[in-house]
Amino acid sequence: MPIAIKYAADIDALYKETQAMTKTLGQAPFTIVDGPRRHARYAELAADAPVHHIVLPTGQPAWLITGYDEARQALHDPRLVKSEAGLATLSRDRLMPETVATLGSHMLNRNPPDHTRLRRLVSSAFTRHRIEQLAPRIQQITDELLDAMATAAQADLITSFALPLPVTVICELLGVPADRRVEFHDWSTTVVTGALAEPNAYISAATAMVRYLRELLEVKRGVPSDDLLSALVAVRDGQDRLSEDELTSMAFLILVAGYETTVNLIGNGVHALLTHPEQLALLRAQPDRLPDAVEELLRFDGPLQVATFRFTTEPVDIGGVTIPAGEIVVPGLLAANRDPACIARPDALDITRSDNPHLAFGHGIHHCLGAALARLEGRIALGTLLARFPRLRLAVPAEQLTRRPSVLMNSLDELPVILR
Repeated sequence: MPIAIKYAADIDALYKETQAMTKTLGQAPFTIVDGPRRHARYAELAADAPVHHIVLPTGQPAWLITGYDEARQALHDPRLVKSEAGLATLSRDRLMPETVATLGSHMLNRNPPDHTRLRRLVSSAFTRHRIEQLAPRIQQITDELLDAMATAAQADLITSFALPLPVTVICELLGVPADRRVEFHDWSTTVVTGALAEPNAYISAATAMVRYLRELLEVKRGVPSDDLLSALVAVRDGQDRLSEDELTSMAFLILVAGYETTVNLIGNGVHALLTHPEQLALLRAQPDRLPDAVEELLRFDGPLQVATFRFTTEPVDIGGVTIPAGEIVVPGLLAANRDPACIARPDALDITRSDNPHLAFGHGIHHCLGAALARLEGRIALGTLLARFPRLRLAVPAEQLTRRPSVLMNSLDELPVILR
């Protein structure tokens, strides 16, 4: 049987099996689409214990970490390593091995020394100084998007603002043409949904993404320009420090990670402020609190439910539990950021918090490389939006809003608002 047919066989049965398993998970946070209930379920788990043996939507056993100190340990303990198998686990082995290698050979799935080498290649593009230089362009994009929204009385803030802003910023930084950005977003949304996505749609999105990245990188080879992808191609072709799979994987990681989390930072942040009018009023009255407000919004309802998977190389004690070697460990970021053992009044949104060591961007050597860019976009987006539309409010009752089923992401499906 040809390999392609082998991996595509029985897709419908696989999807039905996955759906049946998600039902057996009951109140597993990954499949809960109601935001308050999702947080409540994490809180229930955290109140019971800081470490939990769970079943992922893939059917695989794993260890979910819900305590803050325990999650912080899991994020930096060298006995917990990353692997390309993380992508295969997330996708329930739906992808052919060569596709997994093409999309998964990036720094987020590598350990030192490979991780160190790969991160060094792109870190200069994400220094605080380089990011701050992007502020005028980010402000320009923000103003243009809000100008376009201003002609309407109502808008979906996700599709009109929270999505196109970071997509435009990261695509310009990398040198991605504007005409394919909508397609790329559709593909990436499906791929990061993982095992909870419909199987045929998942395979189609991953395949299309691989094809597009290869085409894009060939263009950069032929006509290089002053952008990050051209620089990575030059490293691959000139110094042979990147394999071809590493090149496509790094392009995939930076594009997807460069905007998916920021979409959620803006969307979840606006939602949190609109459902906490006293905090919104305080921020409007004291806009200098915006940097602290962004940190609190990241803690209160962060962009990610969990960090990417780790694998134990030997038995590891976390939170009084010995996790055996060869196990999947899932640091729960939403739960850890509301751990009452480490955070006062964890369920309260309080933009006056000055000490806010949240884990929304991770911890340790895999701490989000684009954190400074996300924070800058968040400050500009939120500050400009609130100043531009002083009567901004939800267009529907908050309880009608839903979240996307996902293992990784904590995303609103939409955010309809009244602008005037």
